Amino acid sequence: MARSITASELGIDLQPDDDSGLFKWFIASFLMGKRIQAPIAAQAYKVIVEEHGRDTARKLQHCTSRELVAMLGRAHYVRYDETTAQRLLDLSAKLNAEYAGKITRMLSASENREGFEKRLGEFDGVGPKTIEIFMRDAAKVLF
Repeated sequence: MARSITASELGIDLQPDDDSGLFKWFIASFLMGKRIQAPIAAQAYKVIVEEHGRDTARKLQHCTSRELVAMLGRAHYVRYDETTAQRLLDLSAKLNAEYAGKITRMLSASENREGFEKRLGEFDGVGPKTIEIFMRDAAKVLF
């Protein structure tokens, strides 16, 4: 089985009430949750968040689908580039519209961990694998 990449290996410092780190880890988890090699997903995260500074839901939402496809392509994340780009845009739009762009708002709207995970799963393209990856590191600071 492939080795899991952690938030800290990506330089993401997860802290309670730190939406920046939680958002970055959510994007990384989303990318790694697809049927694609983790190092390629990690590289896609670095291109989008570190090189292009799309480190908040608002900044990510202001990308075009074409820009995101190009970023994914630079990281060789090409198998699902079109759908992934659109889902990233949809994810950031939903996070902005429903939770003011903040993972902590989603957390405070949830009664418990189960409720929070259910909310995560309401994002298009976020399935059990993405939730598992995200919670593996995030649960330590959220619950």
